[in-house]
Amino acid sequence: MSSFLITIIALALIFDYINGFHDAANSIATVVSTKVLTPFQAVIWAAVFNFAAFFIFKDHGVANTIAKTVKEDVLTGQPGMIIVFSGLVAAIFWNLLTWWYGIPSSSSHTLIGGFAGAGVAHAGFAAINSDPILKTVLFIFIAPLVGMLMAFIISLWFIHSFRKGIIPKILALAVLMGVALFLYLNMEFDDKVLAEGTHYESYLTRLIFFSKNFKWILLSTIITVLAVFTVYLNTLNATRANIWFKRLQLVSSAAFSIGHGGNDAQKVMGIITAALIASGSIDTFDQMPMWVPLACYAAISLGTMSGGWKIIKTMGTRITKVTPFEGVAAETAGAITLFVTEALKIPVSTTHTITGSIIGVGATKRLSAVRWGVTINLLWAWILTIPVSAFVAILVYHIVKLFM
Repeated sequence: MSSFLITIIALALIFDYINGFHDAANSIATVVSTKVLTPFQAVIWAAVFNFAAFFIFKDHGVANTIAKTVKEDVLTGQPGMIIVFSGLVAAIFWNLLTWWYGIPSSSSHTLIGGFAGAGVAHAGFAAINSDPILKTVLFIFIAPLVGMLMAFIISLWFIHSFRKGIIPKILALAVLMGVALFLYLNMEFDDKVLAEGTHYESYLTRLIFFSKNFKWILLSTIITVLAVFTVYLNTLNATRANIWFKRLQLVSSAAFSIGHGGNDAQKVMGIITAALIASGSIDTFDQMPMWVPLACYAAISLGTMSGGWKIIKTMGTRITKVTPFEGVAAETAGAITLFVTEALKIPVSTTHTITGSIIGVGATKRLSAVRWGVTINLLWAWILTIPVSAFVAILVYHIVKLFM
């Protein structure tokens, strides 16, 4: 490896580390604000499940989407490496700036904006693959709206479950039927193994089946537990219900941390792979070495353990006051959104997703429960992230070119 490539890989992992402590609030803000865990316990909890995503998300579809932000024929030789370098410097700059001011901006979007901006600086807008950029920009608005809607629905589901009667049981049954249908439609079976008549009876084939479908099995298990729990909610008094929601929040925050790790670590994997292709170390994305995902998941986990207390305060207290019951709703909604968008290979912002989810649970009480002034300020940060990162990357690219 050349020294320049090693520098780029080091910068990418530094960005991944920064992403971890910048976005730690996404995973732990609600669990800290509800006092289910102390801040120290929460960052350790989130970091463990950030890294657990390494064993769950195997297709690396989001990483592939990020790597294709700039066209492959542009990412050749030293110019391609300068593009990746400039994008990373811009992304690190914006992430640190927003972290300093406690603004929960998107690490994902700053990386994409920086990478795309550097590509434009090198070869104009023709250097950009419009499809991943358009999807990403579109989901700046769709992801928080989906998170908001899911959280609103889950919160109402819990609220109705507190009441006596048959409606909670019907709702729980409907959810369980939905989970069963979802698993049936999304499970990946090995047609060759089935044709041979083994029907996953051997240990190896069962292990392969489980590893392919673990993310869906995990998410479905969490939703099933919540559905069964809601049937008994109306038998609990307020104190007992609160205790159970605190326990469930450990599960929902773990699920969201897995989604966070699986979504955000892949973005840096895509950048490192683009640098490896530009340097000639590999020819295609499919040749990505195993050390790349391992290093990326480790870096984001270490970053999460470092925490991001200013942003935690914004996410956990300033948007709306969150109870354990609302924390479970927000984190579950966020986890569902992240798991689904990862399966669709769309790089979304975990920040946007959990913010929308927190707003959704706040809106079930009353619209005035959401501090819309804070939310509007966050929205401006979201809108500015990609263009500002792109502009900084363009400046960095031209500066670096003077010395190369």
